Amino acid sequence: QVKMVESGGGTVETGSSLRLSCTASGYSFNQKNMAWFRQAPRNGRTLEERTFVAAINGLNDIGWYEESVKGRVTISRANDRNTIVLTMDRMEPEDTALYLCAAAVYGGSYNIDDIGGYAFWGVGTQVTVSS
Repeated sequence: QVKMVESGGGTVETGSSLRLSCTASGYSFNQKNMAWFRQAPRNGRTLEERTFVAAINGLNDIGWYEESVKGRVTISRANDRNTIVLTMDRMEPEDTALYLCAAAVYGGSYNIDDIGGYAFWGVGTQVTVSS
């Protein structure tokens, strides 16, 4: 059984940095794509749909980033190949969201920034940026 566990969320001030980790177990994700998505609150109640933040291509370890986070966010993969790390700098209140880790069963650029490209998901870790 595949399990994805995120950690590192919390409340930080605007301009701070934060590091999120995700470790997968039950399957080898070596050479498979892994990614981070986020869900932001809407009107303080329901969650918006999941939106892409960053992904790492399993075949070449190149990072892909959503346009609004480029230059502030870095995704990396640990040597065990089943752990990815998302480092976020100069955080803004708009970064407040539930951050979810995802893993695919293949590597490469196809659907790397799309929810449909991922088969396994964690339950998320909450990040809140205070202004």
